[in-house]
Amino acid sequence: MSSASSALSQYTLSQPTLDFLARSHGHFIGGKWLHGNAGGVIDIHDPATGLKIAHCAAGGAAEIDAAVKAARAALEGPWSKFTAAQRSAVLWKISDLVLANFQQLCELEILDNGLPTPLAQYVCGMVVPEFFRYYAGWPTKIEGATIPAAPQGKLPGEAISFTLREPIGVVGAITPWNSPLPMVMLKIAPALATGCTLVLKPAELTPLTAMRLAEICQEAGVPDGVINIVNGHGETAGAALAAHPGVDKIAFTGSTEVGRLIVKAAAGNLKKVTLELGGKSPVVVFPDADLAQVIPGAARACFFLQGQNCMAGTRLFVHDKVHDQVVEGIAAVARAMKMGPGLDPSSEFGPLISVQQRDRVAGFVEAGRKEGAEVVCGGHSPSRPGYFFEPTVLAHTTNDMTPVKNEIFGPVLCVQRFGDGDLDAVARAANSTIYGLSGSVWTRDLGVAMQMVRKIDSGQVSVNMHAAIDPAMPFGGNKQSGWGREFGKEGLEPYLKTKGVSMTW
Repeated sequence: MSSASSALSQYTLSQPTLDFLARSHGHFIGGKWLHGNAGGVIDIHDPATGLKIAHCAAGGAAEIDAAVKAARAALEGPWSKFTAAQRSAVLWKISDLVLANFQQLCELEILDNGLPTPLAQYVCGMVVPEFFRYYAGWPTKIEGATIPAAPQGKLPGEAISFTLREPIGVVGAITPWNSPLPMVMLKIAPALATGCTLVLKPAELTPLTAMRLAEICQEAGVPDGVINIVNGHGETAGAALAAHPGVDKIAFTGSTEVGRLIVKAAAGNLKKVTLELGGKSPVVVFPDADLAQVIPGAARACFFLQGQNCMAGTRLFVHDKVHDQVVEGIAAVARAMKMGPGLDPSSEFGPLISVQQRDRVAGFVEAGRKEGAEVVCGGHSPSRPGYFFEPTVLAHTTNDMTPVKNEIFGPVLCVQRFGDGDLDAVARAANSTIYGLSGSVWTRDLGVAMQMVRKIDSGQVSVNMHAAIDPAMPFGGNKQSGWGREFGKEGLEPYLKTKGVSMTW
């Protein structure tokens, strides 16, 4: 029995999943699976056990170049002949096929990332299909405009001016490991809706569902070369994609540090760039808030996806009057969460992505402890296989502490208290970060809520909920949390370019 088979023997998996994992995975270029010449492989591990479950080829500059050429040929070839209605039909078919392959995609996503079964079912059964269907409605509604211009002094009736919206071209997409399938979907769906072609480099830690989704898109009728997948490491394949002169736009989701590198690499041909980067989102609780909503809501805001979530509400600001009750309540929720492998349906809290990430989180907690924070609960890695770390609450934190200033990307909630005073002071504390991605305000006072919504400097603010998303709502960050927006109509704009046309006779 191979090591991968041994690692999987503890689970009851569907045959399509077992067959997929047993394959020799390469790169999807021009509609075919190729292994390339870069050499080397990437081992794929189950975060719940640390054991190898599959492997894929490691690509580099040569594979990226081949994929970009395939994408350019498809852009100028068969894909350009698809009507808007045909692109809509393809997107809708992808949604149907995602649902038809629901069980396999759930199992692959859990094995890849470690997320709990209910969350995988929500992602594969609702989020991904709904987003594809949302963007399926857009191709027939991408429109230019007639402009009342008078070029070169022409009178009305002597000329006409209008705009065309055209696909920006070949898109290079680089996605993270924290939510693999949705992150890939968020690059593919708008690219297809606008008529672009795509070269995708998924995170090397979590390539499984990206590869399977590429096959589903092909089955749905996407022409060869429109979607290409190159597996590889960020410093090789990712860097080559960001710098490639044949790429017209880079769409990146990941850390702020890597985002800066993407910007530098894109400068060569001034390719357009959108960045969805890090976050350190505030959760602000006023004394009149409904604590029956606040306590489970704030716990979910931080511990969702084991805190490996750019929107995570990891800085909790609580009014003195309810501080102790809120902290004790969240700690009780954290202690009660059942930790275990995602493929155990009873598990509520899965592993972190890797041993390196687990150790990174532990380092931030220890730094906070040394700087004077109180560890209310958690703070340790349990003695068990896999990359688990307990959901953790740190009290008595201040803005200058290491775990408060930095994006931990793990299940660590940093709590600060505030008293009576003007809202500007509360907002200044909430905004005291380089990030500005998400945030939430918890109060029954509509006036306070609306004032705080305006004062918090982030791309998204929710009231009495956290990180509320919908396909139609734009999402993205301010400050060092990114450039541009995803979701909704705003999510299409970076994939389009405008051409002004003037005609006379």
